[in-house]
Amino acid sequence: MISTEKIRNVCILAHSNAGKTSLCEAMLHKAELIDRIGTTEDGNTVSDFDPEEIKRKISVNTSVIPIEWNGAKINLLDTPGTADFVGEQLEGASVCGSALIVVSGKSGVSAGTERAWNIAAKKSKIVFVNKLDDMKADYAKVVEQLNDAFGKSIAPFTFPIKEGDKLTGFVDVIKMRAKMFSPDGDTHRYEEIPDAFKDIAARSRDLLLEAVAEVSDELMEKYFGGEEFTEDEIKAALRVGIKDGTVVPVICGSVNAKIGITHLLNTIADYMPSPNEFIHTEGENKKTGDIVEINCDVSEPTVVHVFKTVVDNYVGKLSYFKVLSGSLKPDSMLVNPAKGKEEKVAKIYVVRGKKQTEVSQLNAGDIGATAKLAVTETGDTLCDPAFPVAIGAISFPKPVLSMAIEPKAKGDEEKISAGLSKLASEDRTFSYMRNHETHESIISGVGEQHINVICSKLEGKFGVSVNLKEPKTPYREAIKSKVKVEGKHKKQSGGHGQYGHVWIEFEPVESEELVFEEKVVGGAVPKNFFPAVEKGIKDAMKEGVLAGYPVVNLKATLLDGSYHSVDSSEMAFKTAASIAYKEGLPKAKPVILEPVGNAKVLVPNAYTGDVVGDLNKRRGRILGMNPIDNNTTEIEAIVPASEMKKYATDLRALTNGRGSFDYEITNYEEAPQMIADKVIAEAKK
Repeated sequence: MISTEKIRNVCILAHSNAGKTSLCEAMLHKAELIDRIGTTEDGNTVSDFDPEEIKRKISVNTSVIPIEWNGAKINLLDTPGTADFVGEQLEGASVCGSALIVVSGKSGVSAGTERAWNIAAKKSKIVFVNKLDDMKADYAKVVEQLNDAFGKSIAPFTFPIKEGDKLTGFVDVIKMRAKMFSPDGDTHRYEEIPDAFKDIAARSRDLLLEAVAEVSDELMEKYFGGEEFTEDEIKAALRVGIKDGTVVPVICGSVNAKIGITHLLNTIADYMPSPNEFIHTEGENKKTGDIVEINCDVSEPTVVHVFKTVVDNYVGKLSYFKVLSGSLKPDSMLVNPAKGKEEKVAKIYVVRGKKQTEVSQLNAGDIGATAKLAVTETGDTLCDPAFPVAIGAISFPKPVLSMAIEPKAKGDEEKISAGLSKLASEDRTFSYMRNHETHESIISGVGEQHINVICSKLEGKFGVSVNLKEPKTPYREAIKSKVKVEGKHKKQSGGHGQYGHVWIEFEPVESEELVFEEKVVGGAVPKNFFPAVEKGIKDAMKEGVLAGYPVVNLKATLLDGSYHSVDSSEMAFKTAASIAYKEGLPKAKPVILEPVGNAKVLVPNAYTGDVVGDLNKRRGRILGMNPIDNNTTEIEAIVPASEMKKYATDLRALTNGRGSFDYEITNYEEAPQMIADKVIAEAKK
């Protein structure tokens, strides 16, 4: 059984197309766990096994890839690079103390790199610059970009050696030797650094030694005294610096050329911290309410954190977990403090891609999976009943793009609802609801691709095809002036007739609900019919007189009327009130109200002008611009909801994927005449 000290939990983060999944394949191949390297194009990689990933040729889910290397167990968590699947990135990162950030040697630091760095802000980090076999790749430029974006912690451990455009090896800056590779990348040898690369190697060495000197006063003194560091001193200092984040190693290489992969694995195994080297996790003892430490130690009570759930219509539910403390064995009875229920963990597995291997024990710090948990969901903690602790939930971004969804085949509504419910349980950045006002089912996600994948999963997993369309805007109607109107309902058809007669004054008022008063004198309308009059108006308010939208901000005062001792009834007065409403509201200057909300947009300073201009085009009113840090500004604005439907997609395009926003409808305002005319015309269709 692997001990905690030997475990390295590493989340792989990157911009899309940087080569994360290909890097996983190359590492598996180096560790002799696969015979040949698969490709996303062929759909045969270990980590991209989901049908959606094979179809789209991108990662959609986080997959776990354990590799044993130099006596260490490296749990790689391969996460998607696309911003739409940020929830998967956050799940993977939540159980890893370290992050491997992959950067393309061609495209350099991008929005996805910055997002990856932010997600890994408090973790030990290592950067792998991939695709250096490409003639357009420029390692020195990428290192410069990394320095500019992320500061002096960037420390190149290696530097590429090229013959023309061909990558043939690299300089090992710690050993100050050149590691040269055969044309097929399968064999290598160490030799003297070629003359053409000695200057750049010396500069890289200086950067590395500066980073080493920062680790302690003793080393700083030695550095300024001009003394040489020993290789052991460098390695020991780097371990400390990498753990606390003051040193971020940069490794160069190419998956295609099979260069840099072994060096990367060695660096992870030798330098990245084990789970018990990090600050202890804190949790709340659900019995006492105290905040307690959860120590990553096998001798402590068992605590397990479920960080990811996969629901399959046929196989059932698979829960991925990390053992935070103690150890986990099959058939363990644990308690779920959040749900207040016991949970049996039957079989436990080590998962590599889609392959599940049953194991007899997992120790503190390790990652595994179990099937068919009854009540436990993503973010829940399972623990020894004597130590009922729960850790803080993963903080997921709110969904920002909504679409109306409907089945292609009639009668599939229940199938949609059941499927969406299961998909929502495995994806916390997705939500769905039934809007009873617009009579639409609404699904919400992080972006267009995210929503498309949800719909594709509905078809693939649950056999239901759907159509998507823009959701209707929930407009309202109101009046702007006071009007007094008569409503009379009189019907005679043998036997008892129907008679209800009212005079009602309608006027605008600030209230979502109807404000109803009565000022009837002399019993013209008996008191027992007042509720019927109010009910008649309330029912009528469900549809306005302009476009059929609900009416708000309405006050109705019952002034007068008449009744018949035999023919008057509650139904007759309810109908009379409805007639008065339909007669009166068109005369009271009715208007369309549109929902408006508060938008908070976070953007790098370079994009603020473009974003403000775009918000103005959306009829937005800028409330303020608040600096967040040296590079980021929060723009706050009031914007109509109808203008924000595709904002998630448009903002991403406007800011090269670097902008984010939050939007919440706060109130209703009168729509401009042009908008109102359009809404009324649409309703008449």
